[in-house]
Amino acid sequence: PSPSLTPSLPPSAQVLPAAPARSYYVDWRMLRDVRRRRLAYEYADERLRINAIRKNTILPRELQEVADKEIADLPRDSCPVRIRNRCVLTSRPRGVRRRWRLSRIVFRHFADHAQMSGIQRAMW
Repeated sequence: PSPSLTPSLPPSAQVLPAAPARSYYVDWRMLRDVRRRRLAYEYADERLRINAIRKNTILPRELQEVADKEIADLPRDSCPVRIRNRCVLTSRPRGVRRRWRLSRIVFRHFADHAQMSGIQRAMW
């Protein structure tokens, strides 16, 4: 018989110790922003149609008021205004290079250490 790693413990007690759970996202703010992006995507068509009715001045005022109520009933996080561009590595909300989705600090670090293809420091 092969020796067990923990021979003194019964098989039911041979459980790995609880390690801190690591998630895909850096922090809760990034997770919240991802949730807002998902909701904004899901409700984009509905929100567009309701807003078209709300802003159409040819339609009767009662119909516009119904559309106002419908847009108010949508989830608050489904509004695209609540989405914030964040760095995908650090979750920093300000100074984000939109094309690369990196903060200026991480962007410069990668550029300085030649870890970004096609990016180099300015030389003249």
